Parts: sequence; C-alpha cells; structure tokens
Amino acid sequence: MNITIISVGKIKEKYFTSAIEEYSKRLSRFVKLNIIEVPDEKIPDNASEKEMNVIKKKEGEKILSRLPANSFVITLCIEGKELSSEELAGKMSDISMTASHITFIIGGSLGLCGTVKSKSQLRLSFGRMTLPHQLMRVVLLEQIYRTFKINNNESYHK
Repeated sequence: MNITIISVGKIKEKYFTSAIEEYSKRLSRFVKLNIIEVPDEKIPDNASEKEMNVIKKKEGEKILSRLPANSFVITLCIEGKELSSEELAGKMSDISMTASHITFIIGGSLGLCGTVKSKSQLRLSFGRMTLPHQLMRVVLLEQIYRTFKINNNESYHK
C-alpha cells in the first residue's frame, strides 16, 4: 500500500516536524509514505473573495500537478464526512481492496478549490473546528497510524 499526503505550505515549527517524523517512522512498517509539500500563495491583507479564489485556484493547480495517477483521492475539508477512528479504519480497509494507492490532500489556510474537491472520491472532515494545516498534517498521520493499528488488531493507546 502506498499513501501520499499532498499538503499546501511548509512545516516551520520543530515540534510539528518531530511529530511528523515520528509518525512517518511508525507508519513505515505498514505503508510506503510520501509527503509532498506544495508552496502556498501569499495572501494579501484584506484580500477580496475574488483574490482568495484566485489563490485557492493557484494552490489547486500545484496540488493537481502532483497527484499520483490511479490513486484513491481523499480531500480534507470542513464540509466532508466525519468518521470515527474505527470507521476510518474500515473505510481504508475497503479502499485497499480496490486501490493500492491512497492520496490525502490538505489545503492551505483558505482551504481547497472546487476543482481539487471534485477530484476526490471521499471528502473527509475532522470536525467543524478550523485547524492550522501544519497541525492537520500531524493529526492526519496519527489517524492513519491508528487505522493500521486497528486493522492489524494491534493495541494502541486510546
């Protein structure tokens, strides 16, 4: 199984980098993990809705240019489906029956454009709260790791 995470923006804080490295190491026994960072666009102060849409479109084009072929695409967006960890584990198990590659997409601070969302086979939400995309990457990796622990009937702290 291959998992790709495409995320807008760089990780700047050392504590996020350390957590990402730790979960990447833990996941290495289950999957081949590839994390792709695409550059975020500068958002001007007091940006208009039109300017924000242009920024999301530019970031979306960068995301789509890095999208692996024949991958099951999951976008993280606030309007997506909320799943428990056990439900996500079941969903990933089902997906792995028909796809050998899953790509998760995390947008920038303005979210994802409609074009990127339309490419996804599953829109996933981690709740209605807004999380910084750097923290979201850590949360996503932890949940993917938890998924593999659940699907392999291995214990993991609750």
